[in-house]
Amino acid sequence: METLEQLASRIEGARASFAAGELTLTVGAADIVPVLTSLRDDHGFKTLVDICGVDWPERAKRFDVVYHLLSLTANLRVRVKVEVGEDEPVASAVGVYPSANWFERETFDMYGVAFTDHPDMRRILTDYGFSGHPLRKDFPLTGFVELRYDDQLKRVVYQPVQLVQEFRDFDFMSPWEGAPHVLPGDEKAAMAPGVASGDAGKKA
Repeated sequence: METLEQLASRIEGARASFAAGELTLTVGAADIVPVLTSLRDDHGFKTLVDICGVDWPERAKRFDVVYHLLSLTANLRVRVKVEVGEDEPVASAVGVYPSANWFERETFDMYGVAFTDHPDMRRILTDYGFSGHPLRKDFPLTGFVELRYDDQLKRVVYQPVQLVQEFRDFDFMSPWEGAPHVLPGDEKAAMAPGVASGDAGKKA
């Protein structure tokens, strides 16, 4: 039975790396379909488990498109990764793994990575007319618009996001993470021998 080490040496056009006993094959965008086809037909990786994206805004090729494959007969998994620029499309894997259809649509919806020759390249998770790609790291946490049902108009309306408070001024610090003041109930701890008053909140 083929091992991951043997597999890594037999896939042409791929850069292999190991971490925590897992194999990652990094390939060029032009090679993704031939590599996936070889893994399916020649090495027994018949199941596409997932396709996902990773955003690296500071990198020239901003996105990773990551494919996770499974061989049930060999009980092995392999990760295949493609690095692409912001406006660089990737060839669709639907012809190799039909289950790639919805995975690629989700990657397009969340990251904006398009797949050429995809049979139905449109959004799948966000609403009609949605602006932007929510899993990009420069996408605001609150989004750009919000929708609500308008009782007077009797329909759903879109409007710019309106925050009820300024998030930047909100104190997110938990009292269990070293508050600078003595917490209620910790007064006796401050009087314990060898405990400074400033450490009382940390002893709770």
